[in-house]
Amino acid sequence: MSVDALPPRPARAASPGLVLGAALSAVFVVMALVGLVWTPHDAAVLDVSQRLQGPSGAHPFGTDHLGRDVLSLIVAGAWNSLAVSLVAVGIGIAAGVPLGLWAAAQGGWADEVLGRVNDIVFAFPAILLAVMITAAAGPGALNAIVAIGIFNIPVFARVARGSALPLWRREFVLAARVAGKGRLRISAEHILPNISSQLIVQGTIQFALGILAEAGLSYVGLGAQPPAASWGRMLNEAQTFYAAAPWLVIAPGLAIVLAVLGLSLLGDAARDLLDPRLRRR
Repeated sequence: MSVDALPPRPARAASPGLVLGAALSAVFVVMALVGLVWTPHDAAVLDVSQRLQGPSGAHPFGTDHLGRDVLSLIVAGAWNSLAVSLVAVGIGIAAGVPLGLWAAAQGGWADEVLGRVNDIVFAFPAILLAVMITAAAGPGALNAIVAIGIFNIPVFARVARGSALPLWRREFVLAARVAGKGRLRISAEHILPNISSQLIVQGTIQFALGILAEAGLSYVGLGAQPPAASWGRMLNEAQTFYAAAPWLVIAPGLAIVLAVLGLSLLGDAARDLLDPRLRRR
């Protein structure tokens, strides 16, 4: 039987996790972008006469203790979570990946120093480290970004180093060294493209963790400050009225859960697709 006569291999169907994760992530991103230009009601307008109204046609998720539309606060708060997490992950990638590549390329004392610094940072829980930084620098979205970004640096440095080390023993890297290329050029031209899939997966996971971290900082008053909308602060303000108005807790809590769940599923699906070993299984 000739090779040309072989039937084509059937295309693999997209996994349910990938479909659900992509759908939830797309809804989150679209909601954040829409919230920049439009919300059902003005999220900053107070109307005490409409306080603690239950879900209705005018206010699908009800109103809070200041008369603000909860749905509008959810939509407006999505952008804050997206922006903080995205920039914090960008800081981690921009600083951590070069450090990891440099440590893998140099080896010796450079690799040892980076490993010990990473161990010290990982000895502290992420949210505790973020709370310490924001408490020292003061509350605000910018300080929250810096705090979360600082924790992301050793995460991406470790992933980059761990992924790059085996590649330095591969034939194509040895050939590049014989051709006279320096370690910096080899890292940029040969190592980085080959570890991009691991970095993409880790970036998706850190994006989800960034949303949780931002919500936690806002919950304790160290994140975005009023009048900016924040899911974490909505939970903090709602706890006093939980018995009388449970929708104040359910709406932002569900938004956080769905956003983190979508990004986590997307990260797991991306790992399965991009990792050759898992793809063969």
